[in-house]
Amino acid sequence: MQNHQPEFMKKTIAIAAFCTLTLSCTGNSPLNGGRANGGDTTSVAPERHLSLLIAGDLMQHEPQIKAARRADGSYNYDECFSRVKNEIERADVAIANFEVTLGGPPYRGYPQFSAPDEYLNACLKAGFDIMLTANNHCLDSYQRGLERTIHVMDSLHVPHLGTYVNPQERQRQYPFLLEQNGIRVVLLNFTYGTNGLKVKEPNVVNYMDTTEIARDIVKARTTMNPDVIIAIPHWGIEYQTLPSKEQRLIAQWLLDHGVDHVIGGHPHVAQPLELLNGGRNLVAYSLGNFISNQSKPNTYGGYMVRMEFTKNDSTTVLSHSGYSIYWVSRPADTGNRHNYRVLPIDEPDSALTPTERTKRNTIRSAMRQLFEKNNKGGIKEYIFK
Repeated sequence: MQNHQPEFMKKTIAIAAFCTLTLSCTGNSPLNGGRANGGDTTSVAPERHLSLLIAGDLMQHEPQIKAARRADGSYNYDECFSRVKNEIERADVAIANFEVTLGGPPYRGYPQFSAPDEYLNACLKAGFDIMLTANNHCLDSYQRGLERTIHVMDSLHVPHLGTYVNPQERQRQYPFLLEQNGIRVVLLNFTYGTNGLKVKEPNVVNYMDTTEIARDIVKARTTMNPDVIIAIPHWGIEYQTLPSKEQRLIAQWLLDHGVDHVIGGHPHVAQPLELLNGGRNLVAYSLGNFISNQSKPNTYGGYMVRMEFTKNDSTTVLSHSGYSIYWVSRPADTGNRHNYRVLPIDEPDSALTPTERTKRNTIRSAMRQLFEKNNKGGIKEYIFK
């Protein structure tokens, strides 16, 4: 790949020390109708706003790879994200868990993923800005895959965090500092494990080591002057719709040690959300899959979290938060479509086949019942079209 920034990327990106990410203001949050510019700028700093969207697992099972393959040997995933692209792009910054490697051919799915480079291109074209790489599949293509994934992302100027070529790169790039609209957000990303595969020196994977995480939080607080710290752990028990005791303990430990919000993933199903401490802290235990070929109950859907931060002078608060539910339609569900599609949970019946309507209704009912019973703090679902 040539070392240039793709034309389809919607925001201007620059990387500086500590992997500071600065993006131009192009989006408007749907949670509050856009930004406020308030105040007399000669005497009072203007009110500032930043909207973040965080999504779950970007996966590539073998049937997805085959569905995206074209006659000329290339791969096209545009249809996968066409119905959610506008929603992703409305956020100032959109983040997702890139749960495959770009290990090069031969491409393969479970249990050791290696996706075509075109898949990353499609994720960027869909509007995602930052990729998380600390997950249990980051070593699926071994050292070559870890390093090649980083190389491809770097060649496209894609900000990423969680895995590193060597300790020096981790020291330089992590914790990850995002700065936009005058608001500074530190992101932390780490995984419970890597499926028994061992990282080879000098490569580094961020593991869920509380001693190391505590040092990272101290580094962020003392050297980066963050307004917000968000931890995005890869944790939990697969296919369990309620968080484990360990997830709850680690979430509380993170909050106690200076993290403001915790947005988790890995179980491949959605788990509840909690607004704690009067709405100051958000914990989402698992966002579920964003796109995959999994068919176990609750695996073919998930939710995106939107967070709106407002800064007045030196005080930054989580002024709005919400979640939106989506689900995945497969080619077999339609009989006439070539690719997988991520669809809004309230996609009109007229646009769906009978099979799609049945699957949509099943997961919509299950997820809404789960959240109605287990969410805490009053966080609400919002609908996008």
